Amino acid sequence: MIAIFGHLFDPVTLVAMLGGIALVALFQNGWASMARAFAALRPLLTADPDRARDGARAAMLKIDQVAQLRGLACTDRVKTANAFLTEAARKLANCERAEQFEQWAAQTLSDRAQRHGAVHKSWLSIADAAPALGMAGTIIGLVGMFAAMDDPAKLGPSMALALLTTLYGVVIANMIAAPIAARLADLSERELAWQQEVADRMLLIARRENAPLRRATIREVA
Repeated sequence: MIAIFGHLFDPVTLVAMLGGIALVALFQNGWASMARAFAALRPLLTADPDRARDGARAAMLKIDQVAQLRGLACTDRVKTANAFLTEAARKLANCERAEQFEQWAAQTLSDRAQRHGAVHKSWLSIADAAPALGMAGTIIGLVGMFAAMDDPAKLGPSMALALLTTLYGVVIANMIAAPIAARLADLSERELAWQQEVADRMLLIARRENAPLRRATIREVA
C-alpha cells in the first residue's frame, strides 16, 4: 500500500500542474484578487461569524445606552475588538446626519461584498482550471504512449503522466479548491449578515438621536 502511494507522488508533474493552474487563475483574476484569495486562507480556519455576531450584539446594547445617556458623539467610546464595529461606532459618533452614516455603511458593505466575491471567484477558477489541465496532461501522456508504441520501456512513464495529471486535477479541484470556495462563501454570507444588522441598528440610533435636534431647529427657524 505504501509503495502504491509512493508512485502517486511525482514532484515534477505536481509542480507543473500547480504552476499551470496558478497561471490560468492569475490570468482570469489578476494579482490583487489572487493575493487576497490566498490571504483568506487564514480566516478560513480562524473566523467565527457566530461569535463575532454575538459580540457585536452585546456591543450594540452598550452603544445604544451610551447614545441615550450621552449622545451620539460618545458612542465611539465603546471598546470592541472587531475592526468593523469600531469603525462603525466612530462613523456614528462623527456623522452630522443619519444619511451620512447610511451612505457610509452601504458603500462599506458593498465594497466588502465585492472583495469577498472576488476571493470566492478566484478559488472557483482554480477548481475549474485543475480538471482542465489534468485532462490536458492526460492527452499529452496518451500522445506519448502512442508515439512510443514500438518501445515498451517508454510506455510506463507516458501512462503515469496521463493518469497522474487526471488524479491531481480531480484532487485539487474537488478536495481543495472547491471546498475552500464553499467555506469562504458561507463565512462571507454570515459575516455580511451580522454587519448589515449592526449597520441597520446604528442607523436607527442615529435617526432617533437626531430627531429632536431637527425638530428644535425647525422651531427656531419658525
